Amino acid sequence: MADPRPPADPARLQVTRHALDGVAEQMGVALERSAYSPNITERLDLSAAIFSPSGEMVAQAEHIPVHLGSMPASVDSILGAFDLSPGMTAVVNDPYRGGSHLPDITLVGAVGDREDGRSGQLIGYVANRAHHADIAGAAPGSMPADATDIAMEGLRIPPLLLVDDHGERTDVIEMLAANSRTPTERHGDLRAQFAANHAGAARLCEMAAERGRDGLLADMDALVDYAERRIRAALAEMPDGEWTFSDWLEVAADGSMDAAAQAVGLELHTTVAIRGDQLVVDLTRCPPQVPANVNAVRAVTESAALFVLRLVTDPDAPANAGTARAMTVQTTPGTIVDAVFPAPVATGNVETSQRLVDLLLGALAQAVPDRVPAASQGTMNNILIGSSGQGTPFAYYETIGGGEGGTPGRPGMDGVHTGMTNTRNTPVEALEVAYPLRVVRSELRSGTGGEGLHPGGDGIVREIEVLTDARVTVQTERRARGPWGLGGGRAGQPGRNTLIRPDGTTQALPAKVTLTVQAGDRIRLETPGGGGWGTQAAHQ
Repeated sequence: MADPRPPADPARLQVTRHALDGVAEQMGVALERSAYSPNITERLDLSAAIFSPSGEMVAQAEHIPVHLGSMPASVDSILGAFDLSPGMTAVVNDPYRGGSHLPDITLVGAVGDREDGRSGQLIGYVANRAHHADIAGAAPGSMPADATDIAMEGLRIPPLLLVDDHGERTDVIEMLAANSRTPTERHGDLRAQFAANHAGAARLCEMAAERGRDGLLADMDALVDYAERRIRAALAEMPDGEWTFSDWLEVAADGSMDAAAQAVGLELHTTVAIRGDQLVVDLTRCPPQVPANVNAVRAVTESAALFVLRLVTDPDAPANAGTARAMTVQTTPGTIVDAVFPAPVATGNVETSQRLVDLLLGALAQAVPDRVPAASQGTMNNILIGSSGQGTPFAYYETIGGGEGGTPGRPGMDGVHTGMTNTRNTPVEALEVAYPLRVVRSELRSGTGGEGLHPGGDGIVREIEVLTDARVTVQTERRARGPWGLGGGRAGQPGRNTLIRPDGTTQALPAKVTLTVQAGDRIRLETPGGGGWGTQAAHQ
């Protein structure tokens, strides 16, 4: 049956696309500049997006893939719980209701076409997600490596109203802040999230005033349809077929903290099929969820699949709900890629998502080798340090870059964030001002990229001295197996984690661990290099 809607004007479509993207970008700037924690103001661990009245994502900023790919599930959960009218705001972080992991708190606000978006007829929703440096749990930073259930990871927030018809719910805000080792910081970061949504609502309201409400909504729908057409067209040019691939997650099969068992790892498996203009990702053979926080909820798994789909098809297509229409993701509830209550999930968001990217790229490299890079570092190299004992409580969180995999067209970059993350490092000056920590080393890890026609990028050495007794959590991957190469390229070097005592003695740390340290101890993370792509001989 023919589509009854007239085709959108191409020029108008592009203007709409960039205008909506600009609204999301402006939301991110507002959040960055008004937040309290270095994790948001310096590392930019935040994301923002715009949704239509039906709840479809229509635009996003160039922020964090694992945030943005899973954010539609958070919006769905909120709209399923509340009939938000313009001016109302809701919050959620529950991983089983659309969240990713507990530190990521999402605010969704309904926007009207009058008075800066706070009244009138509904024209859409603004949403932002920010990683809060501490949201309770068994260890500072709310990502304890020894968590065996979700309760150990912190405060789980179901969809709740923060602003209702009577105004702001200060009781809910106080409850959220009280469940943190750093409540003042939580207050400030939540206020910054309010500010970001307010900025987005005002700009969206201006767009409705310029185009008319019906015109804006028609443009939103046309933009989503346009993204779908582009992704489907790219898939249709690829060969039909079915390909399988396996990769390893560094966690014991029983979820234990045993270092040797972590090194043996747990196998993940996928079958990926291209059928005309549709991609089918089958993850039903992945193992059952484990009592360790490497479990990923389905929203995170879908976000990894969306990232890979855009990367191998048409990366310049609009990033909105149209992309997802061209893909089917098959999972089994209760597995490590579709976790259910009470599975802990903190590291599933940051580490398992990275491994899923490698897994799907490994399968698609067999179908379209000229579009797929070698494996990048495959980890976010999470380090968390904090204390709520003597002195002023603090919670520091950072992810550390590594080597990008070599690509079909160029060498991999050195010392960058790759895959499902898109944050910056915390500058040494900002880190040392904010926390009782000292950065001893921060440099490239020379020679760690895999050899090849296009070599992988080098990793990073980051060494931090703790100036007070504290709890440290390290959540990493690719410590036992380096990122794989493609087309004859060599694997990148694995990473290493080390505890260094004041007397110079050292202790090798496993990929994932939570431990107590004393003042003067140092934690050194040496991150993996990227895999190499192709062979020099083939080029000659």
